[in-house]
Amino acid sequence: MKTCIISFSSRGNGNCAQIGKLIRSLSEEAVLFQFSNFEIHACGKCGYECFADRSKCPYYSDMEYRLLDAVTNSDLTYFILPNYCDYPCANYFVFNERSQCYFQGHPELLEAYEKVSKRAIVVSNTNEDNFKTALAYQSYKEPDVLFLSAKKYGKVSIRGDLLTDENAVRDVTAFVRKPL
Repeated sequence: MKTCIISFSSRGNGNCAQIGKLIRSLSEEAVLFQFSNFEIHACGKCGYECFADRSKCPYYSDMEYRLLDAVTNSDLTYFILPNYCDYPCANYFVFNERSQCYFQGHPELLEAYEKVSKRAIVVSNTNEDNFKTALAYQSYKEPDVLFLSAKKYGKVSIRGDLLTDENAVRDVTAFVRKPL
């Protein structure tokens, strides 16, 4: 099974990055994308040329299309998200916003994207409902989300050591191995 993993955190070695690496190690055919290694531009500073021709987007060559292609061509995708101020980080919202250009005029891509199973792992101590609402767009139903609270494992999120707790590793592993 082809698996796409996207860590939306900009921290290169934080909890989300470590979770992404763990998922990749548990999956047979997996590719991991980490926002700490690239940037996607937000929509704007243009005349919305993408609505007529997506290749006219001034940011066409950034990672957005490669990420969306990877998701669309996978069997399962994991979104790994940190909690910033009780919501997903800005990288997630930019990814969502820019997807409109990818699908514009290509309903077959949207149909293929919608068929991909999606799961999310959220590193958060608070406000699960905001994440469920934000992630519902990706799953088009009740999102399949594992919430990892650093407090539950006796950790402090900012230290990036969540997976030093064997129970956290066990919970992520069980989530990855559960049937679709």
